[in-house]
Amino acid sequence: MKVTAEHNERIANMKFFSVYPHYVTKVEKKGRTVEELHEVITWLTGFDDEKIQEMIDRKVTFKTFFEEATLHPNAPLIKGVICGYRIEEIDNELTRKTRYLDKLIDELAKGRKMEKILRVPKK
Repeated sequence: MKVTAEHNERIANMKFFSVYPHYVTKVEKKGRTVEELHEVITWLTGFDDEKIQEMIDRKVTFKTFFEEATLHPNAPLIKGVICGYRIEEIDNELTRKTRYLDKLIDELAKGRKMEKILRVPKK
């Protein structure tokens, strides 16, 4: 599926605070916790719990959210299909980062082990 300019614009303008409750619902419905959700968000963005809450309180867009994030160096290891898009083929950086987050949350909800979700290298 080809990512359009309109799609990229819609992603950039989506508000993190409005999507966050859906993330919580998704993981809790599958027996995971908010703490695990935050662990995943922290791994990807470098945000601690306080910063995540600040982003929610400030009602930032995903554009601002990822502008303020420090992406984990292993984030490009996140591959696969999410929402009908192959992550590694998304050329818009912001859309790709947003899909990284979607993919990690999806893996968490599917019961994947945390070390696999967080792309911990095999020893």
